[in-house]
Amino acid sequence: MLFNTCVRLLLGCFFLPLFVHGQTAKQVHRDRVFQQDYAVKYVGDNEAKERFSLAVDRNGTIQVLEKGKLLRPAFGAFQQDGILVADQSYLPMKDKNILAIIQHEDQLVYLDDKAVLSNAWAGDLYLMHDLKNPYALTGGKEMDFVVVSPNQLQYLKKGQKTSAISISEPILDLRFDSKRNRFLLLQASGISSYSPGGTQISPIAKGEKLKAFALDTQKDLAVIGTENGFFTLNLSTNQASGLQTKLPWTEITAVEVNGSDYWFGSKKGVFRLDEKGTVSYYFGDRWMPGEEVRDLALNKNRVHVLTEKGLSTLVFEEMTLAQKAEILEAQVRKMHIRNGFNASLQLAEKGNISTGRLKDSDNDGLWTAMYLGGQAFRYAVTQDPEALANCKESLLAMERLYTINPVEGFPSRSFERSGYITQLSDPDRWQHASDPEWDWKATTSSDEAIGHVFVFGVLAEIVDDPWIKAKSVELLDALMNHIVKNDLYLIDYDGKPTLWGKWHPDYVNGFPKQVGDRKLNSSNIIAMLQSAFHFTGKQVYKDKAFELMEKHGYLENLMRPMSVIGQAGDGSDDWSKMLSESWNHSDDEMYFLGYWGLYRYAFTPELKAQFKKSILDHWEAERPEKEALWNIFTALVQPENFDLEPSIWFLERHPIDLISWNTQNSHRKDIKTLPANFRRQSTETVLPPSETRIMKHNANRFTLDGGSQGLSVYSAGDIWLLPYWMGRYLGVIE
Repeated sequence: MLFNTCVRLLLGCFFLPLFVHGQTAKQVHRDRVFQQDYAVKYVGDNEAKERFSLAVDRNGTIQVLEKGKLLRPAFGAFQQDGILVADQSYLPMKDKNILAIIQHEDQLVYLDDKAVLSNAWAGDLYLMHDLKNPYALTGGKEMDFVVVSPNQLQYLKKGQKTSAISISEPILDLRFDSKRNRFLLLQASGISSYSPGGTQISPIAKGEKLKAFALDTQKDLAVIGTENGFFTLNLSTNQASGLQTKLPWTEITAVEVNGSDYWFGSKKGVFRLDEKGTVSYYFGDRWMPGEEVRDLALNKNRVHVLTEKGLSTLVFEEMTLAQKAEILEAQVRKMHIRNGFNASLQLAEKGNISTGRLKDSDNDGLWTAMYLGGQAFRYAVTQDPEALANCKESLLAMERLYTINPVEGFPSRSFERSGYITQLSDPDRWQHASDPEWDWKATTSSDEAIGHVFVFGVLAEIVDDPWIKAKSVELLDALMNHIVKNDLYLIDYDGKPTLWGKWHPDYVNGFPKQVGDRKLNSSNIIAMLQSAFHFTGKQVYKDKAFELMEKHGYLENLMRPMSVIGQAGDGSDDWSKMLSESWNHSDDEMYFLGYWGLYRYAFTPELKAQFKKSILDHWEAERPEKEALWNIFTALVQPENFDLEPSIWFLERHPIDLISWNTQNSHRKDIKTLPANFRRQSTETVLPPSETRIMKHNANRFTLDGGSQGLSVYSAGDIWLLPYWMGRYLGVIE
């Protein structure tokens, strides 16, 4: 297991409102144990048949049957693919022609061309049969078994063997109904029953294109998968439910029941249906080496899934958010720190982390600012010296963005050692530094700038370290002095404004009122100027902010309701049309990072109240995404009402495997799609992070398909750790 949980917290699901003088003051989530899912995969083409090819015993021993021989998984671990190898643990088994394998009373039981046998129970089980080409079996409650061939069935028990019974239609699956002491037999056209030692088969229900089934003993149901969904059969009344087709995929190949959870294998992945009707879908390379599920086996907190391209073990490990944070913190430090930056890993081989190289990014400063902000919140909460060391290391990287280029107060996008430009992304943006050992990346954008201002404010305010406070204020002042001195533009090495670093009224108010950049840039620059004034006390920043708000309409711009924001419309310039074709989710990231300085460092209580109104208006538009970071930023201004439960849902359901595997959901039959719209919301309800591609906060969470073919690894530093530690700092996650 990834993390041995020795102590199980006796905590329920608590989202507690705190009360002060009769008024609700804050929602608080008390950490709880939840099940974190991840996969261990064993990759390799195999020719196992659809059922009776996979079993696991009480010790967790897994066996796969292929062409009469037994295989076992080997060498697999989290984010490290294993393989299936010949199982030689019982030497005599290698000479047997094994035709089926099952789990019976938590042990492995085999069917070969002569008998039903096992190595459990001191090897005492050996029941000979008379069938030709048998392929399936199941066990009863008295160590008795039913074996089937394409046209016969035979009952076996120690000291007793019935004559084979003819069957008119192949049996696809069989189970034992212990409540009624009978064997249930599934055929494509219905279900029949057979009493132990009997001489006939009795039909009990008809169906069409049945494929597999399992028994829900708690509810006394048979859960029956078909080629087009599933239904249940009440075993007391033989009454069938309606066919359920609102599933990720309806071609069912295997069914298992685990308590109140139903597990379905299909031609496109495996999915779980819980007692509330919630679907959890496991499909794609993150979860499985193949697409088609041939067999399922359940064992404790693991679900073993056999596909045409190997075996996957889905692990459900109990942990808390605090323990998950430890896992992700370790991932970041091990794989994602490049010169102090929070970086992604580029892989040379699909999913193979050992082939990774740290990758530069246009937004090294932004992603690092977000990671650094999370570490600042972590240190403020825990006083952990490791968090403080992380802050200092990444702040040094942020500082060097300013000192490695010749333009005073101008932040580079990134830097790297000389001679590697042709191997990096965007080689045309790179410039040589005065130090011949280094190059730096130009054309810095507005999202970099707002990220810098956000984290410098956080560090200066909450991290109790003199050097960090002083350095943060110094860099904040340098950036804002550059912007104000250059008439509200970021001026690059060539003396020209960068493409996006523009907050001047001529640029901002040049957009129609409904174009989002007019509102966004106004909101960001006021937040930036307020932050600079708050920490430096320099009047120029305050004066410039009021000039923009009072003379150039920036207050009106930033207060404009989100309902107004839309397409530029006819008669607008091409730039405005391009920027407003649909909602840009990078804008959300810029808005919310800016809200820290906009609200927290507001010049007056009156402005603070107005800014709160604007922030809440934006949050209302974002609520369908269930984005933890936007929700927790909203807790800054409205801790009593900010969608706490969806935030915890995001944090708990987010994968700990951050490889950017390709994912596909557009084929699903259980989601309701929406017509094309400005916000690019594709479905009525957002899917869990575990079922979509890995996304940073600037992505559209309603994206159904995507990924980078398993060739990159994202960092949890900005994606997960920032919202978690910000929630801890604000006291809404305990």
